[in-house]
Amino acid sequence: MSVFDSTESFAAALSDRGALIGLDLGDKTIGVAVSDGLRSVATPLETIRRSKFTLDAARLLDIATGRSAAGLLLGLPRNMDGSEGPRCQSTRAFARNLSRLTDLPIGFWDERLSTVAAERALLEADTSRRRRAEVIDHVAAGYILQGLLDRLRHMKDAP
Repeated sequence: MSVFDSTESFAAALSDRGALIGLDLGDKTIGVAVSDGLRSVATPLETIRRSKFTLDAARLLDIATGRSAAGLLLGLPRNMDGSEGPRCQSTRAFARNLSRLTDLPIGFWDERLSTVAAERALLEADTSRRRRAEVIDHVAAGYILQGLLDRLRHMKDAP
């Protein structure tokens, strides 16, 4: 099984180069972001309207293949006290099911405030309410992925 709970084990399973795909799983949508091959910057990519798992997974794996991705990162929606509720269980189940369809390492990142940060950034950019609704999920995925990229860079720089 290629699902990793800790950032360290996920990082160890990744190849040295290649894009990472960040996902913000919602009930109705999946926000998708992608990093550059050197893993410095996360870029919001698209929002997938959820349908059946097999169709959602096929679209995600198409994106991963098209971007020559080295791994997938799912935002883990912990409660504010750090505990895991039903949404975390659902995210973990999605990761387990996805791991049956790909050899790519799959990791998790605490996403507690990613949507809040994305919303704030979109408001500061004076984005209309309608446009915010269209992009919030993949912008949140970008925040999730950027958090991991910054952590990976810090891990690499640490003695």
